Amino acid sequence: MVFFILMIRLCCVLFCLALAWGELPGTALAQTAPAAPTSAAQPVPVIDGTTGPCSLELTIKDSDGKPAAAATVKVHIAYGFGGFHKLDLEAGTNSDGKVRFIGLPSRVRRPPLEFHASKGDLTGIAAYDPTTECQGKHDITLEKEKPEPK
Repeated sequence: MVFFILMIRLCCVLFCLALAWGELPGTALAQTAPAAPTSAAQPVPVIDGTTGPCSLELTIKDSDGKPAAAATVKVHIAYGFGGFHKLDLEAGTNSDGKVRFIGLPSRVRRPPLEFHASKGDLTGIAAYDPTTECQGKHDITLEKEKPEPK
């Protein structure tokens, strides 16, 4: 019984020392975190397909060349032997019009992959072939959809 009381007191002392030195999770962050800049950029949204080593960073812009915040980017991926494995990914852009897809397979059924971006009535497509550029960066400019001829 005395042993357990001594162990509890020792744990309390160690906890107090760790708290005083800022070694506990959360305490060091609060003490040493620099002030956030006033015009800090939002982090780039990342979606992980968990199927391979490749990645693609997209920057979506409107027809005026300005970043398209809150645009939606979708891709359908068929991969593996015979393309039997399928993966549908979708992500939204940050205020800078950026989004990143990671964990993409290095070999797909029918390259290139088509990343479809949209915002309202504006759309755009980026073609990406992971066999030729495993780590890619592309821009997509959104434009009004052209009516199909009848």
